[in-house]
Amino acid sequence: MSTRVVDVLVPVALDQAYSYRVPRGLDLAPGDLVEVPLGARDTLGVVWADNPNPNPRLHNRLKDIDGKLDLPPLRDELRQFVDWVSGYTLSARGMVLRMALRMGEHLGPGRERVGVRLAGPPPQRMTAARARVLGLFGDGLTRAKGDAAREAGVSAGVIDGLIDEGTLETLVLPPEPVAQRPDPDFRKPEFSLAQLAAADALRTTIDQGGYTVSLLDGVTGSGKTEVYFEAVAETIRCGRQTLILMPEIALTARFLDRFSERFGVRPAEWHSQLTPRTRQRTWAAVAANEVPVIVGARSALFLPYADLGLIVVDEEHDPAYKQEDGAHYHARDMAVVRASIAKIPVLLASATPSVESEVNARRGRYRHLHLPERFGGARLPSIEAIDMRREGPPRGRFISPRLAEAVLHTLERKEQALLFLNRRGYAPLTLCRACGFRLQCPNCDAWLVDHRFRKRLVCHHCGFSMPPPAECANCHATDSFAAVGPGVERLEQEAAELFPGARTLVLSSDLVESVERLRSELDDVAEGRFDLVIGTQLVAKGHHFPRLNLVGIVDADLGLGNGDPRAAERTFQLLHQVVGRAGREEGRGVGFLQTHQPEHPVMKALILGDREAFYSSEIELRERTGYPPFGRLASLVISANERHAAESYGRTLVAHVPKDEQVRVLGPAEAPIAVVRGRHRFRLLVKSPRGFDLSAYLRDWLSRAPKPRGNVQLAVDVDPMSFL
Repeated sequence: MSTRVVDVLVPVALDQAYSYRVPRGLDLAPGDLVEVPLGARDTLGVVWADNPNPNPRLHNRLKDIDGKLDLPPLRDELRQFVDWVSGYTLSARGMVLRMALRMGEHLGPGRERVGVRLAGPPPQRMTAARARVLGLFGDGLTRAKGDAAREAGVSAGVIDGLIDEGTLETLVLPPEPVAQRPDPDFRKPEFSLAQLAAADALRTTIDQGGYTVSLLDGVTGSGKTEVYFEAVAETIRCGRQTLILMPEIALTARFLDRFSERFGVRPAEWHSQLTPRTRQRTWAAVAANEVPVIVGARSALFLPYADLGLIVVDEEHDPAYKQEDGAHYHARDMAVVRASIAKIPVLLASATPSVESEVNARRGRYRHLHLPERFGGARLPSIEAIDMRREGPPRGRFISPRLAEAVLHTLERKEQALLFLNRRGYAPLTLCRACGFRLQCPNCDAWLVDHRFRKRLVCHHCGFSMPPPAECANCHATDSFAAVGPGVERLEQEAAELFPGARTLVLSSDLVESVERLRSELDDVAEGRFDLVIGTQLVAKGHHFPRLNLVGIVDADLGLGNGDPRAAERTFQLLHQVVGRAGREEGRGVGFLQTHQPEHPVMKALILGDREAFYSSEIELRERTGYPPFGRLASLVISANERHAAESYGRTLVAHVPKDEQVRVLGPAEAPIAVVRGRHRFRLLVKSPRGFDLSAYLRDWLSRAPKPRGNVQLAVDVDPMSFL
């Protein structure tokens, strides 16, 4: 009998699977999780395929599989998805597989839950505490020991004493479920006509099954979440699983409450803040079809769903869906791919869709569901421009007189106001007034940001920090440093002088101590415990503040001048979302844009409320210039400890470019941030038509070029979102 050989993929930075012998008596199938020897250690792996024709020269060198793990196998659909993501992004297959195997396999068995129940006669010595315990267990139910002590109002010692006397007995309880089953009919919402039409269309999509992409596009406050909950409810009725992707963990706080209000229970969660044990239990429950709905960050896309029936991508335009390290992928695009492979519907939801999704909807590739009005008759906020060339603030201030007056009137009406500035810290630059010396990161080509709350100067690229120096390192002048430009901390200082009685909260990612603390602060804002909120993009989306009626954008031009092809789109989306926090429930909302460019197409579209005009002009510009979605881009970033080594390898790559008239290769050029963490960076930008197989072209190119040596590294990003 010939020895069976299978190919096993291991979750390490390798693109190939390794062949192993299957010991006699071991029943294996593709997708099974196994333990295999790899070098000097044993590691987890997945049987990827049978190998009926192994290389005969390697027969004596093949190693045996150590054993099959008692874990659910990876379904064919997930294995196809891993292969597709690897092929498209040029990431090693093992690194993509690693994202599907983050389930804490080395934690060992979990701690048993011990339950207690009534088993024998009453104790010989009865006390008031023991009587309360017996009264509690008179219903015949089994309880966890700690729960029983709390409910009876006694110490754990009282429970232990009754167990010792035989009145109570212990037994091992089954593990608590990761999440309870949601009830699709727990609370039926009241819909407007537009919402009802969209909800009916989504329910029909779920019932019909098969692969479809729908774009749910509604203004801020239009009730998109309640509408797509109807698709989730229909999927639950069909007995299948739903994945709801969200761009930020902070968004899930209010969302989980809304989910519970609609379905009676909270869904399972998947994100980086889970404990290893919770991660392990959630992974296993998803694979065993014990979790009907999971809400997660982008990595939830790689979970081993037993029967995935629907994927929802909320805030589909959000840049946070792009994974920028390891395997570079965009979760929105990969969600569409996974839905295509699994032959299931995928729903994209946003008040400001990405240009890519808008084009697909306009051209009929995606089904377009539109909610044009806010729910409950609430009106969209009016938006006014404050021309900083004519109405700017006094020297050293950043809030214009008109905006300050509007905030003051809002606070006098006992309403809330939000001042938005997408810049963390106190000031982005600190320089010496005597000689002009700028405080710069020693590891990066970037200024140190002044964080007054922490009394540190911090690099936002590598994390380097230092206390403010007593004297200038260049001219040795003392007390000569000046903060240049505003951050949210400086804005709070100015607001304290302008609005001394206001209860003010600063919301910024660097001030977040924990997800729980952030969720608590957001709840405090929603319940009216703060009058004035000063925040970065952390407050831009997904939050519902009933009393918030004024939003002031302190620097509306901030994102327009960075050379990013998507700068206009991102600025429009961000400012639209921020202003959309106003007037969602009580009163009429108003937004103010402090800008030096009121004539800019982005500002004009926001002020006039003409979203269609902005998208039409942006789409026309992209089509004319061949930028996505009408063309394709790839970024190659070369980094090295020495500048010459990075530039030299970039030129070597260019020398091996395959000739193709459809492809343009730009560079190598020094990256906008030329040094990060002590490594010099050069980049190449590759541009091709939309229908061109850019991944195959890059693969062919890199196979011809010499591999990087020494400390030189190459990072490939297909469909880049960052151009720094």
